[in-house]
Amino acid sequence: MAYRITLLPGDGIGPEVTDAAVAVLEATGLRFAWERFEEVGAAALQRYDTPLPEPVLDSIRKNRVALKGPVTTPVGKGFKSVNVQLRQKLDLYANVRPCKSLPGIETPFKNVNLVIFRENTEGLYAGIENYDERLEIADSIARISRKGSQRIIRFCFEYARRHGFRKVTLVHKANILKLTSGMFLNIGREIAQEYPEITFNDRIIDNMCMQLVVRPQDYECIVTTNLFGDILSDLAAGLVGGLGIVPGANIGDACAVFEAVHGSAPDIAGQNRANPTALIRSAVMMLRHLGEHAAADAVRDALYETFREGRYLTADLGGSATTSQFTEVVADRVRQRVSG
Repeated sequence: MAYRITLLPGDGIGPEVTDAAVAVLEATGLRFAWERFEEVGAAALQRYDTPLPEPVLDSIRKNRVALKGPVTTPVGKGFKSVNVQLRQKLDLYANVRPCKSLPGIETPFKNVNLVIFRENTEGLYAGIENYDERLEIADSIARISRKGSQRIIRFCFEYARRHGFRKVTLVHKANILKLTSGMFLNIGREIAQEYPEITFNDRIIDNMCMQLVVRPQDYECIVTTNLFGDILSDLAAGLVGGLGIVPGANIGDACAVFEAVHGSAPDIAGQNRANPTALIRSAVMMLRHLGEHAAADAVRDALYETFREGRYLTADLGGSATTSQFTEVVADRVRQRVSG
């Protein structure tokens, strides 16, 4: 049986890191049937008059799983983020961002192992904005619902229980945003009572930022609203080496999209210099989502060995290997593990 997966290479370095992830996945010996869509974002806009064509959404709904490279989002103008549209149209309410120290990567902190759970469909990213031309005032409404809060908080607790984590920290701004953040915090306290084996606490967002750059080892699972989660997940990535090495997943009840969370880096596109680690690690998350834990372990261990050895790292990690050289080394090590 082959797994049917929707493949969205994206733009910039997206096709290069996507091809790398596909090569490593196929080295596991599992069979994949890829439904590849080259045109999303600006390329799709020119042809379909939308950055996210309906056939792409239909494919993800049908296959229930997608692997996605980075897609450029215009800043301050142009079309709405493809990432945001995917999350809202497919109701991918849980953004999951593991941030774990990798061997061979020098960072100020050791043994960081935390996961950010970001509510993905509402908050300030709900897209409820207004502009009063007469007064020149722009408003953006942060929509927080009981349903949306309950399901992301419960998702976090269930993940913690399933993966053996013992702490959940809820991040908010309830001292100022008393209705929105206040409701989120109160719901967290209610749900925490259902998981007595897990220690629950809460932090105000500004304090949480300080805590993470002082003692990140004190935290395990962090759950928060959309904007705060967006900020904290990038901050946490910086603790372990940057966006180029951390994975990401957007998960809903019906389907899931696994993606690299870094940008499209158009300045190095097509030069065989991109680091595919983030998307390869996202592919590991995808394998676990599919229940293929032995294959996921093989890819993880091959990647860790490559980092630990340090001979075939890309330039952003202090090495001189090309994208294809790094990929070949990791894929060969995956094959060795699954065959031996």
